[in-house]
Amino acid sequence: MPARSRLLAPPFALLLGLALCAALAAADPPEPASRLLLVPDRVFDGAAESARSGWAVLVEGERIAAVGPRAELAGRATGATVVELPGTTLLPGLIEGHAHVLLHPYDETSWNDQVLREPEALRVARATVHLRKTLEAGFTTVRDLGTEGAGAADAGLRDAVAAGIVPGPRLLVANRALVATGSYGPKGFAPAFAVPQGAEEADGPDLARAVRGQIGQGADWVKVYADYRWGARGEARPTYSLEELRTVVATAASAGRPVAAHAATAAAILRAVEAGVETIEHGDEATPEALDAMAREGVWLCPTLAASEAMARYRGWNGQAPEPERLAAKRAVFRAALAAAVPICAGSDAGVFAHGDNVRELELMAAWGMSAPAVLRAATSGNARMLHLEGEIGTIAPGLVADLVAVAGDPTADLAALRAVRLVLQAGRIVVDRR
Repeated sequence: MPARSRLLAPPFALLLGLALCAALAAADPPEPASRLLLVPDRVFDGAAESARSGWAVLVEGERIAAVGPRAELAGRATGATVVELPGTTLLPGLIEGHAHVLLHPYDETSWNDQVLREPEALRVARATVHLRKTLEAGFTTVRDLGTEGAGAADAGLRDAVAAGIVPGPRLLVANRALVATGSYGPKGFAPAFAVPQGAEEADGPDLARAVRGQIGQGADWVKVYADYRWGARGEARPTYSLEELRTVVATAASAGRPVAAHAATAAAILRAVEAGVETIEHGDEATPEALDAMAREGVWLCPTLAASEAMARYRGWNGQAPEPERLAAKRAVFRAALAAAVPICAGSDAGVFAHGDNVRELELMAAWGMSAPAVLRAATSGNARMLHLEGEIGTIAPGLVADLVAVAGDPTADLAALRAVRLVLQAGRIVVDRR
């Protein structure tokens, strides 16, 4: 990790650790069983190359007490409730790196109509269902990257989950996100009308105020659109200057918040990396130069493959050859990123397609060149590092929060097993039970 990330990571990790502890302390659901001994066929700890057969996990309260061969844990598990999980693999709770819980699939309702026509109360009510479905799919933590016109509603949802009011994954939120004036949407209206936008417009010196305002409304991350489709022919073009992006990063860093940048073009990626962002979202047109810069600076790529594939299907592609040109180009960039050793985030852009189908991203990552164990590491320990939460979640190790999921089969051999969730624990409490 580059020097700038190391400087930011400790205070941010401390802030998120404190927030996580506060969330756990505030949770209202029934207390977790004091001691659980989980006995699957195998355990994938989120860091290894393969699952370990014959292992078990001991949970005490909200945290993992021990992991290892069943025989070694037997002596420590006296009095624990034994949870037999035959035929399953136990792994860390999955982490979604890029979602929009306040959006629903664009083939149901267009993005414009969701932003302009759907009342915020309706969107929040629907989001509670999205949260439940995501948790039921085995995802116990989600980074939500923008409310898309719903103000600071994501912070309320985060707090409702933490308080046990609604079931759902732990949320890290980014408020409204930041866009350059005139660059975002909805568009297509007469100039006389001031149309509500899907993000907050801010430019130049005003960016510092906007960043502080979003942090004040509860943002855990700051998201900035470094480019968007506002070119003369509707193509993606950079929006913010390097100086403006530096203002965003510096202001966020002073409050211990990292910055995620929406960036498709190489020019915007290079500016964002130089400015000090921590993640690049999408990266569709990344060049070797841009990927090398990301790898050198330790900037994560969140490729959102599933959203791109979903959009291709919405435009009429049936999933068969020939692959749409735009999707083929994205596949090539993803493979180039792997070859360049760019750190890969597992983030799907769920909301473009159905929440609860988040595994779709992991399946595409494997289909496009990653091994199944590498995909699983990206969705667990990798995303935990990206979020600066590796000391709390992402691996099965003593002392970490007991966010765990059991699936039928062995996902290190076939990721399809992730679609067969049998048990989900969140902070030591069983929240999904399909045994």
